[in-house]
Amino acid sequence: MSKLSWDDLQFFLAVSRERQLSRAARHLGTSHVTVSRRIDRLEQALNIRLFERNARGYETTLAGQRLIETAERMEEAAGHIPVEQSPAPGRPRALRLAMPEGFGGLFARFLLPEFIERFPLVLVEQITMPQVLSLSRREADISITLDPVTSGPYRSDRIIDYTLHLYATDRYLASAPPVQSRDDLHEHRFIGYIEDMIFAPGLDYLREINPAIRAEVKSSSIFNQLAAVRNSLGIGVLPHYIAAKYPDLRIVLPDQVALTRTYWLTCHRDVRMLSRERAVISFLIDKVRERGAQLSRDPQDHANRPAK
Repeated sequence: MSKLSWDDLQFFLAVSRERQLSRAARHLGTSHVTVSRRIDRLEQALNIRLFERNARGYETTLAGQRLIETAERMEEAAGHIPVEQSPAPGRPRALRLAMPEGFGGLFARFLLPEFIERFPLVLVEQITMPQVLSLSRREADISITLDPVTSGPYRSDRIIDYTLHLYATDRYLASAPPVQSRDDLHEHRFIGYIEDMIFAPGLDYLREINPAIRAEVKSSSIFNQLAAVRNSLGIGVLPHYIAAKYPDLRIVLPDQVALTRTYWLTCHRDVRMLSRERAVISFLIDKVRERGAQLSRDPQDHANRPAK
């Protein structure tokens, strides 16, 4: 087996930070061929794969992420990062967070400012996509999911429950037949998801409320659905923490229709072995739970008055 070289670890750190051989080479003042050769030699010495090569560049594997922490401690000890230039060991590194669109809005509005302050060396890559990302291909480091993952080397932690309700505007309700019970709902135009693009069972709201209901105004985006409801195009199912901000929206059948869903934090078990990721996971869970009162409607709360 080849001998491990500290010089090779410097090349490894450069590639993990720059994600491209050419950028790492410029940083190190050498050629991309030399960088590639050094990475190959390090992988042979350790007998592990440190990077996955793809169209986006070089992504560290889980083994590579664990090595980063060790290499950065060695880098600091060797005096390559002057204390006056860096408040903590290492340099900013990307962390990819995948989350449903609604949660993404919550994260950006309430959590991101404190996140940036708490983790100055973490570059957040926020993915809000209406589809299931591949955990096995590491398309995200940490995912917020609507359902727990119960198989494979993954672990899901319950974060918090939230409620959803039927919403409409006064203008729409004044122009449409009255709604006294669920049986009246089939006379109304509904706004919802495109059926064959529903990526999680928990998003099939309308079928749960009334199997006969079908959306006529459809979008894969919850914020597009919100806009359609606010434009008085029909009734839509919206999370309380999103709809409650808009005084023009009224809750329809508040005592008869209320759905509860759960956000879960899901990632590979090995990710939890990394100190940075453990800190981020704790931050996300704690801060979302602190806002629990905003995520679910209190039945006694009449601030957002129900539709009459």
